[in-house]
Amino acid sequence: MLYRISAFWARCEIALAAALAATITGLILLNVVTRSAHMAIYWIDETAITAMVWMTFLAGSAAVHRRSGVAVTLVYDMLSSRVARWWRLGLDVVTVVFAVAMIRFCLLWFDPLALYAAGFDTQAFQGETFNFIYAEPTVTLGIRKAWVWSIMIVFTFGLTLHAASNLVASLCVLAGGDDPQADADAGTRA
Repeated sequence: MLYRISAFWARCEIALAAALAATITGLILLNVVTRSAHMAIYWIDETAITAMVWMTFLAGSAAVHRRSGVAVTLVYDMLSSRVARWWRLGLDVVTVVFAVAMIRFCLLWFDPLALYAAGFDTQAFQGETFNFIYAEPTVTLGIRKAWVWSIMIVFTFGLTLHAASNLVASLCVLAGGDDPQADADAGTRA
């Protein structure tokens, strides 16, 4: 069940990342045309960069689900299947630890409890915490940077979901059971 939820979320992440890739292409082409016509639109660069950052984080989270991150597999390829299962579990544990660290980072950075305590009044929140995340605007778009940075929350959610799913699958394999990820993938192909 956890793997199916993770797979659904990864499909959503990939679809959104693909839409953002198309958006980036369109924005860059529009930028080329408007600059050639000496009528540059100043906010296009910032929008394209923001879209690229969002695309990268979404695709990175989906890569954790698929276990397809960039890796050097020289050592892994030389391991016996028994040791390789333990190696995979170790990598999954490290990924879960990183996901927990990201949760902690997001809680510190966005500080939702202090924002709630301030009655969602960003001025009072800033005065008490000296955290200006909810008030600082972007340079050209003029939107609050918290909206741009909210990709960290989305990424952390996806990373945690995918890492937990991978860890459960590794534990099932080590316990002598079937790989729930392989079973779910086989079911989607049929």
